[in-house]
Amino acid sequence: MSENENGQAEAAAPGMNVLAQYIKDLSFENPNAPKSLQPGEQPKLDINVNVGANPIGEDQFEVVLTLNAKANTSEQVLFAVELVYGGVFQITGVPKEHMHPFILIECPRMLFPFARNVLADTTRNGGFPPLLLDPIDFAALYRQNLAQAAQAAEANDQVPN
Repeated sequence: MSENENGQAEAAAPGMNVLAQYIKDLSFENPNAPKSLQPGEQPKLDINVNVGANPIGEDQFEVVLTLNAKANTSEQVLFAVELVYGGVFQITGVPKEHMHPFILIECPRMLFPFARNVLADTTRNGGFPPLLLDPIDFAALYRQNLAQAAQAAEANDQVPN
């Protein structure tokens, strides 16, 4: 903390630096090729998103964005792709009480465009149109996960011993 002209303490401005980003795991399955590449019924696409984080040093965190997508028709699986995309972030000037949401909202927001590009390239290289995911509202995802955790905790508290 520094002092301003009036001698009052000022907190450092929040800051985030991306120190590294990388593919941690990538899997693409096209189990029914070449049949799956033929024109046919419109596939059903299931997409799952998960975010995790681990401290790795003072003010440094690994944030991992996991994206799973599966396309299938009533007859066959067209493709299944899983991407675990990570980044190492240095975060400064964020109050401790705001650190958890900052890490799980702002960091994945920075990683998402790069992970989206990897998924698009992978599905295109697998013989399908590029999978272009819509932007993800990581703040809404964070709130949803908090609500689910609170419900699970409440359910556990109600279990008789």
